[in-house]
Amino acid sequence: MCTFPLPPLGTPAYWSQFITPTVADSMRQTLFPHTTVHMNQRRRSNGFTLIEVMIVVAIVTILAAVAIPSYRDYILRGQLVDGTTILSTVRADMERYYQDNRRYSNVGAFVAPCNSVDPRTRTQGNFVVSCFALTDNTFVLRATGSNATAGFVYAIDNRDARTTVSVGSSWPMPTPNTCWAVKRGQVC
Repeated sequence: MCTFPLPPLGTPAYWSQFITPTVADSMRQTLFPHTTVHMNQRRRSNGFTLIEVMIVVAIVTILAAVAIPSYRDYILRGQLVDGTTILSTVRADMERYYQDNRRYSNVGAFVAPCNSVDPRTRTQGNFVVSCFALTDNTFVLRATGSNATAGFVYAIDNRDARTTVSVGSSWPMPTPNTCWAVKRGQVC
């Protein structure tokens, strides 16, 4: 070990370039005995502390609380499009029927598209279309949801007036009600 005479006021700044780290550490301990932290004696931890794990769990919980409801609304909005699509399709079929027969109601053996007994022509996804009010000159079609879209009912008439009859329990009705609500809080 190297010993150097120390001046009374401490070690000069330029001495650090001549002293190896082990000598510097021993000198630091001699000059400042109340500090016992050594660079080479740090304890290495293997794993995570409980507080680190709790912080990660809290962050994941907060992210899940935000993401899961948004994802559910996203999936529901995708299913609601089935109702609006089938209404538009059956309305176009009703207009073609009117052009051929000059009325919306049944004519002899010809059945109006909304009165079809074939469920494939009146069903798409979770929605079923029915004639709510059918006369010779007017009609109102309703698409009623089931399963995941239960509670959602959309309507359209011969003038192409679109309305939302009812929505799911956690959704507000659109104001004014002149459109199909396919997004939570939608304004028409």
